[in-house]
Amino acid sequence: LEKMTDLVAVWEVALSDGVHKIEFEHGTTSGKRVVYVDGKEEIRREWMFKLVGKETFTVGATKTKAAINIDAVGGFAYEYTLEINGKSLKKYMENRLKTTNTWILNLDGMDYRVVLEKDTMDVWCNGQKLETAGEFVEDGTETHFTVADHGCCIKAVSSGKRKEGIIHTLIVNNREIPEAVE
Repeated sequence: LEKMTDLVAVWEVALSDGVHKIEFEHGTTSGKRVVYVDGKEEIRREWMFKLVGKETFTVGATKTKAAINIDAVGGFAYEYTLEINGKSLKKYMENRLKTTNTWILNLDGMDYRVVLEKDTMDVWCNGQKLETAGEFVEDGTETHFTVADHGCCIKAVSSGKRKEGIIHTLIVNNREIPEAVE
């Protein structure tokens, strides 16, 4: 099998529904372009005479827009850059740090990745958007949901500092879960 013989780039992209692996094959002699998302072929083009350009596709349950740019960098060398929602991967991930919180927790021997989208207050766990119940409390808000029969709560409290804004804390079984860095 000639699978992955022309693999030129691999990226890991953390989205609300999980971390996705994007692989790109570029056959500079055959003109072949293949995009895989999480091991599944999304795009295949054979015999492309133009070796530079752009391939666009979507990633994950949220159908996030993605594009791979193929640029010549002299001679027969090429540079491959991934864009997510029209931003470079680096810019997208920097922005994501501001708009989401992510926690990794282990319950009953299983790992769970919980993501809060701060703009919508949507909560995701291992690729599924969860049902939540929000309530106002004395010092802020609480968003309640369940993971593996465990009651969970994201507390949102003002930091008291304008630059820091609101602090989100995940509490499971009366225990504060540290935020993960992806």
